[in-house]
Amino acid sequence: MNRQSRAINTSRSDQIFDIVNCSFMTLAFVITLYPFLNVLAISLNDSMDTVKGGIYLWPRKWTWANYDAIFSFKGLITGFKISLLRTFVGTLLGLLSSSMLAFVLSRSDFQARKLVSTFLVMTMYVSGGLIPGFILIRHLGMMNSFWVYVLPGMVSAWNVFIIRSFIDGLPSALQESAKLDGANDFTIYWRVILPLCKPVLATVALFLAVGQWNSWFDTFLYNSTARHLTTLQYELMKVLQSTQIGSNDIHDPNMSQLMNRISPESVKMAITIVVTVPILIVYPFLQRYFVKGMTLGAVKS
Repeated sequence: MNRQSRAINTSRSDQIFDIVNCSFMTLAFVITLYPFLNVLAISLNDSMDTVKGGIYLWPRKWTWANYDAIFSFKGLITGFKISLLRTFVGTLLGLLSSSMLAFVLSRSDFQARKLVSTFLVMTMYVSGGLIPGFILIRHLGMMNSFWVYVLPGMVSAWNVFIIRSFIDGLPSALQESAKLDGANDFTIYWRVILPLCKPVLATVALFLAVGQWNSWFDTFLYNSTARHLTTLQYELMKVLQSTQIGSNDIHDPNMSQLMNRISPESVKMAITIVVTVPILIVYPFLQRYFVKGMTLGAVKS
């Protein structure tokens, strides 16, 4: 009887735990998903109707006018292409440069590893500032250039340390056996280390891609006069400014009439959806590596 009663108590406690756990996870799911659904509903709702409030999970009056207003702005297609290009190139070069430096710093036979590591740590706490950075970019001749999006942020100290910690956790016998087979350092890096670093590389790639995709301030600083190098986020920022300053400052009559039918809140929500959806599409492909890469590649004390 005692064993049966214990089994019954154990099963009941497991059932209670499952119920509480499922309830908590469902609540967390709803809390996480609700803001996105609310933004989507407002972006698809009529602007004048949105001003009344009461839009939660479903649009009250369906309309595509908010998105029509966004995509009617000139330069948006060019900005979308440049944002895609800078995201791809910036992520690829950032991964290569950070992983190369991380591989070098992980080598015990590299005598200057402590010096270089100390220098990288200093860059995480001390910055030259906005004005010195602008002067440096101008003296390097990268004003009105595509490479101003990529080169200044190619190496991130944080990303280097994450990748280096992951490499430190790999068996050293792999590199030693590759050396015995006649492989040089670059071959070891390319054929042995990189294939084993997929989890941490996917994690860092997501960091780099999100940073490149969301960036607009560098366009404002360095390429604001180069219309062929504008980015999607910079163009959408100008769209949002146009709705806030009023349609009187818009010289295009058709655009002025369109802006009279929409509200800044609706345009803001539509812009949020436009800039978020591409990252949401990429994230599922990297999710399986994300947790493992963050856990195994965490910076060790």
